[in-house]
Amino acid sequence: MKRLFATLLTCAVALLVGCDKPASTTQSPDTKSKGTIGVSLLTLDNPFFKVIGDNIVAEGKKRGFEAIVVSGDKDVAKQSNQIKDFIVKKVSAIVLSPCDSKSIIPVIQDANAAGIPVFTVDIPCNELGVKIVTQIATDNYGGGKEGAQAMIEALGEAGGKIAVLHFKQAESCQLRVKGFTEVINAHNASGKAKIDIVTELESGAAKDMGYRAAEDALQAHSDLRGIFAINDPAALGARAALEKAGKTEQVVIIGFDGQPEGKQAIKDGKIYADPIQFPDKMGVQIVDAIIRHSIGETLPPQILIPTSLYRKADAMKDPELK
Repeated sequence: MKRLFATLLTCAVALLVGCDKPASTTQSPDTKSKGTIGVSLLTLDNPFFKVIGDNIVAEGKKRGFEAIVVSGDKDVAKQSNQIKDFIVKKVSAIVLSPCDSKSIIPVIQDANAAGIPVFTVDIPCNELGVKIVTQIATDNYGGGKEGAQAMIEALGEAGGKIAVLHFKQAESCQLRVKGFTEVINAHNASGKAKIDIVTELESGAAKDMGYRAAEDALQAHSDLRGIFAINDPAALGARAALEKAGKTEQVVIIGFDGQPEGKQAIKDGKIYADPIQFPDKMGVQIVDAIIRHSIGETLPPQILIPTSLYRKADAMKDPELK
C-alpha cells in the first residue's frame, strides 16, 4: 500500500507540473530551429557591417534561425575558406558581402552546386556563372548622386577642385562614385561654376588609408576645395589630414554611411553631409528574403533601400548624438 501510494503521489505531482508549465517546454512554430545562416561580411572592423551582422543574428533568432557571422577582413582567400566551411556545415543559406566580386566566383559556384542558396548584402556579385537569390543593398548609385548634390551645395558659386577617395574593389563603392561623377559632370555641362575632379585615390575604406590619400591629394593640389569619401572611416581619416595641414576651412568633406561617428562629425562641423544608409534594415530584410525564398517565393534580383542625405540640421535634432 505504501508503494502504491508513493507511485500515485509521484504521478500526481508529475501531472500537476506538466499542466502548470506548458509554455516552457513547448516552442511556438516561430521559435523552433529552422536551420543555420552562414554570414561572411567584408569586415567587422567597420561598424556598418557589424550592425548588419547583429541584425541578422537578432532577426534570425526571432524567426527561428541561428546565424554564424564572420569577418572576411577584406581578404578574398579568407572569405572563400569561410564559405567552404559553411558548405561543409550544410547551412540553410549563405549571406555574404564579397571582398572581391570577381575572385569570389568559384566558391559561390561551389555553394550553388551544393544546393545552398546564396544571398548578397551591401556589396553585390553581378558576375556571370553564379546564382545569387537576391541582393539586399543600399541604392548606392542614388546615394552617390545625393553626395554630388551635397558637394555642389557646399562649394556654392565658387566651385573648385575636388578629390575622390575610392575603394575600387567593392562594387557598391563603384556605384557610389559612378552616381557622384555623373551628377558632377551634368552640373559642369550646365555652365555653372565648374567642379573639377582632379584626382581619384584609393582609401581602403579605412581611416588610416583615407588619411594618407587625403594627404597625397593636398600635396598634389594645394588649392583643393572638396573631398568625396566613399564611407565614414575614409572621410574621418581625410578630416584628420585636413586638421594636420591646417586646411579645415578650405576643404569640405562629403562622406557616406551615416555611422554614429560620422553623424557626430557632421554635427561638429567636421563633415558637411552624408548620404546615410540603413544597415539595420538590411540585416532584417536579408533574413526575411531567406524565409520568403525557403517557402518558394520568387524574389527580385535586387532589393534596394534608398539613402537619405543627412546634414548638420539633421544632426542637431538627432537624439542619439551628444
